[in-house]
Amino acid sequence: MNIKVCGITQLKQLQQLDGLNIDFAGLDFQKDSVRFLGDKIPADDLKESDFDVKKTGVFNNAEMIDMLDAIDAYGLDVIQLNGNENTEVCADLSEEVEVIKTFQLADEKMDIDEMVAEYDEVCDYYLFENTAKKFDWKILAKAKIEKPFFIGGVITVEDAAAIKKIKHPDFYGININTHFEKEPGVKDMGLILQLKKALGW
Repeated sequence: MNIKVCGITQLKQLQQLDGLNIDFAGLDFQKDSVRFLGDKIPADDLKESDFDVKKTGVFNNAEMIDMLDAIDAYGLDVIQLNGNENTEVCADLSEEVEVIKTFQLADEKMDIDEMVAEYDEVCDYYLFENTAKKFDWKILAKAKIEKPFFIGGVITVEDAAAIKKIKHPDFYGININTHFEKEPGVKDMGLILQLKKALGW
């Protein structure tokens, strides 16, 4: 199982995540976010960093030129799209980096396979979440999906046992953020380590 820790704002914490063998680190380029990267980490420092953790730029309906500039300036490995980006945007970006497309599962009666179908050829991963509350992960068992996917939203250490029970063949990992922080943009590495141990990682 892969772990993606989103909302990193310190180079030291990126280094710590790499030391914990975390797979993906989210860097927030959404300007209205309390975890907006801004100038907290110099672009050159990120680009020149030698980490195994995949540097993931998180965007929401951004201009293509801004995303391409960020890929180049920060040395991003992955782009996560949180908005209403169409398949053309995903296809163009996938020529440069890996692409995660986020889907909000606000209505648990949604047809997941129908929702993702047009993105199958242009994305590398999906992220399913509900940022307002924990959605019923059992609904994923009914969907084929056929693409590696993360689950996210309201995840805590206490969810480890339930996460381990998810048996979907394409379940790839979890996306954690708010509930593993000391303050916005500053992660609690102790809690992340607790989660890893609880997952048997």
